[in-house]
Amino acid sequence: MARFFGARFMTAREGPRGATWYNAGMQTLTPQRLKELDLKATDVREGIIRALLAAGSGHSAGSLDMADIFTALYGHVMRNRPEEPSWPQRDRLLLSCGHIAPVRYSAMANFGYFPVEELLTLRKFGTRLQGHPERVTLPSVETTSGPLGEGLAQGVGMAQAAKMDGADFRVYVVTSDAEHQCGLHWEAMMTAAKFKLDNLLCIIDRNFIQIDGSTEEIMPLEPLADKYRAFNWEVFECDGHDIAAFVATVERAHAVKGKPQVIIAKTIPGKGVSYMEGDYTWHGKPPNAEQAKTALAELAATRERILAHV
Repeated sequence: MARFFGARFMTAREGPRGATWYNAGMQTLTPQRLKELDLKATDVREGIIRALLAAGSGHSAGSLDMADIFTALYGHVMRNRPEEPSWPQRDRLLLSCGHIAPVRYSAMANFGYFPVEELLTLRKFGTRLQGHPERVTLPSVETTSGPLGEGLAQGVGMAQAAKMDGADFRVYVVTSDAEHQCGLHWEAMMTAAKFKLDNLLCIIDRNFIQIDGSTEEIMPLEPLADKYRAFNWEVFECDGHDIAAFVATVERAHAVKGKPQVIIAKTIPGKGVSYMEGDYTWHGKPPNAEQAKTALAELAATRERILAHV
């Protein structure tokens, strides 16, 4: 077994009970598989905390609140091959809100794209794990992120290219709620609807915060679902911390024809770490050593509760 920062971590290619993680796309979500994914989400959160502590900088709240969704995407929803990250038939995942890169990195490490120990190089000089994901340095990262609002436009281009090529992969774009304050995102929404890109699924991290406070105080977004409907998107909403509910919602989205789809995933900033939950001030800062110790203890307790649940 690999050991990571003094705690037991699964090796990169090992799942619970020695299972190998390889995902050919959506399968039946059995109770055992759901339990394995819940455990993986806890591993992903631990990786985030350890990476942020080692870096001394980074974004805690959004990274933690998207751990369940990234676990579901890499471990169940997406067609992907960690050992062959450039596999042409892979589904594409774009992270528009690149500042929550720690959740993507931790999910990738925990599903076999690179060793979990590499998470400790987050934001270091020469690392592949930069503050925003960079396409040329890390396999399977489809685009380099930076300014908010660009990801959906990039995803529209990929989805349209897939249609033109007759390719059957899907494009998933993860966005923040606050980046809906950027005009480019709305232009991409119009374009996706015009070209009937039903191979495109946008997933919104609806945590209601941004760096300066509440989204609804700074620049209100509601009624967000109605706005997407007005742009001719098929709209779904779900609890972003319920993996089974999220997977079921994705299945419903996949059944839609002739329209792009959006899932508005309601999340709690800092989910999994009690002192961070719901606190916007954790948007852009890491835990210190004592705070990380507390967070890891809470996550260890979460793991024990999951294991004890029959």
